[in-house]
Amino acid sequence: MDGTLDFPLDAVRTDGWFERIGEGIGSFQALCEIVGERFFAFSIIVGARITALTVDRRNPDLSIVDFVVGVGDTDSDLEPQRLTLADFRRRLVGALLVEDDKPSPAPSRETDIEVLQFFIGVRYLLLAPLYGYSLRGLVLTPEDGARLVVHHDGVEENHDLDSFRFRVRALVREEIERVASGARSAIDLSKVTEAEAAAQRRDWSKVVSLLGAWPAPLAIFLRTPEGQGLATDARALIAKGLGLLGTACVRLGEMDQAEEVFRIGIQYAQEGMSAADLFRRLGEALLESRRPGEAIGPLRRALAYGGASADIMVPLGRSYLQRGKFVAAFACLRQALDDGVPERVIADDLRRVETALGVPLTAWRARRVHRGST
Repeated sequence: MDGTLDFPLDAVRTDGWFERIGEGIGSFQALCEIVGERFFAFSIIVGARITALTVDRRNPDLSIVDFVVGVGDTDSDLEPQRLTLADFRRRLVGALLVEDDKPSPAPSRETDIEVLQFFIGVRYLLLAPLYGYSLRGLVLTPEDGARLVVHHDGVEENHDLDSFRFRVRALVREEIERVASGARSAIDLSKVTEAEAAAQRRDWSKVVSLLGAWPAPLAIFLRTPEGQGLATDARALIAKGLGLLGTACVRLGEMDQAEEVFRIGIQYAQEGMSAADLFRRLGEALLESRRPGEAIGPLRRALAYGGASADIMVPLGRSYLQRGKFVAAFACLRQALDDGVPERVIADDLRRVETALGVPLTAWRARRVHRGST
């Protein structure tokens, strides 16, 4: 005998385990679509049990995953945890990439099923089928150490055990890179022109379908060196697209989403007319959501960045009016008239202001007339 030990792996092979589990989970397909098929499999491997999902259709990476880790009689016995979907995926991959520092003893008999499992690594037995590997045999030799015999896409392959583990970890790591790459590819600046045309037609759902995937990857990209060094014209185009998307969210009743989109856009715009446009849109959104006090700041910032007075004075005047600041409201509405806004557009607002100011406004107007005649 040359000291070679050959172990068939029929008893520990896990081909099709994920699919078999899926047969007993009613929400299996939905979880695969939202979390990602392989990421859902990862969660099962590391023992993270998803208890709830709050899906953000506009920004899937910002969907909220509630989960527990460990074993208990009921989920309430375990500490609940909550992460965004993007962070949940990173947590899963991180857990799978941590190597076990404690080596497992080599098997000596074919019937040492548990020893075989731990020697190869339970996670690798479960991960291998996800990537098309079917483990067939383990060969231990004094010269070559541990080698795996696997079938991959119908072809028999031989791998050093440590090399095979490294390959599987690399495939797991690529899942995060693939998701990130897909997010980056979602930012197609050429879509802004098409979204602008859709906005002019008031086809807000079309705007969302074109640009709805932007906010999450853009929020991440902004924190990278590439994002910080982005050219001014690219920043302006991104800001314009986010402005269109934010307005579409407002029109579709997604006020919280709209506010978040506008704030990301403002970070890209930084200053100038792009920033003015976004501050105006944000102010109008806050006003429409009955938050006039919060709307005043963005609208004044829009003016400071050079926004058109005719576009800003009406919502600013209405914000002051709803906050009971009647003198400021009157000044803004009068400026809007001077800027060419038709009186019929703000007639009701002016009437409310004039009624609230009453006698003092009448006296002020009389003095102006008197001064004008002398």
